[in-house]
Amino acid sequence: MVLVLGVSAGAGGARAVLTHSDQPHLPPVDHVRLPRRAGGSVEEAVLSAIRRMRVAALARDECVTAAAVTCRNELHAEAIRAVVGAGVGIVDEPLAQLRYLRFTGMLPTTASVILYDLGCSGLTVTHADCRTDTILASKRSTVLSGDGYDALLRWQLARGGVLADARTSRAHRESLSRARVVTAADADTGGRAVVTRSDLAELCEAGLHHSASFVRQLIEETGVQPGALVLLGGCTRNPTLRADLAQRIGLPIVYDPEPDYVSARGAVLLAAQRPSRLRMPRLRAGAALSTRDGTQRPGRRKLLAAVAVTATLGGTIAGLLGTENSSARVPEQGTAPAPAQLTDGSLRLKQN
Repeated sequence: MVLVLGVSAGAGGARAVLTHSDQPHLPPVDHVRLPRRAGGSVEEAVLSAIRRMRVAALARDECVTAAAVTCRNELHAEAIRAVVGAGVGIVDEPLAQLRYLRFTGMLPTTASVILYDLGCSGLTVTHADCRTDTILASKRSTVLSGDGYDALLRWQLARGGVLADARTSRAHRESLSRARVVTAADADTGGRAVVTRSDLAELCEAGLHHSASFVRQLIEETGVQPGALVLLGGCTRNPTLRADLAQRIGLPIVYDPEPDYVSARGAVLLAAQRPSRLRMPRLRAGAALSTRDGTQRPGRRKLLAAVAVTATLGGTIAGLLGTENSSARVPEQGTAPAPAQLTDGSLRLKQN
């Protein structure tokens, strides 16, 4: 049997899936989640995951015939390459995500989608063209993150008299993805506190509001209306969060039952091609997109220019006809969310 290894790397560590090359969607032969060691690098976790999976393959009297690791940018790719060597392929993370979603039939038949990847260190939003596997735009924010969720949950528990460290609060947060109620206990004082999904939703409301604005901003910048919102990353396992996002953003939701393993499973599919480096192209301002059938679609600047010309002509004609049409828009009320820490273009790995 042919075993292929796919690994995804993030600020929190690495996830690896060992499976057969044509079965990335089925339960894997083996898998591992390795948190990043305190003071250690992500590359260290990636290398440990690869070694562990190779040992697991040898225990079955088999060997790993191909392996690939997802990365977020060139700096990330170079760091991983330095520790894993030339025998392991390096692929862009959004490309691996799209490839797996297409393989499983979850990728919608729309022109583009928003990849909403919420991990422990922050939120990465990527607007991707599904026909050409091209990144139209991407941004990153640290206003909303799994680490932020954990900190808010620790604060909530402390108010109830229960002190918890980062690992314990993360375990409670992950439990709320499976259960509606979690009871936390303080081993030192004997104190107990109950936390519900609704409590967590209230704590994260401001962050979710910010992320919805973040998505809308990205859509405005590209000038292309996406057909769906793809939820990725372990934090999106929470059903309350998914329902809240669907209501706030107003796009159809695409969700894999294991959103934190989508990248690794996509790496399995790409590893079978034995790549040295697979990059996902980015649309340059004013450039045209070439579809799979060879035809070209105008770039976002041309689309916006066409809209502007159409609006100007419409206004001129309306003026000649002597008609008037005015409208006012009432600004939304509420407190503005906290400023986001953004990264345009290439995605940067956050080291907390």
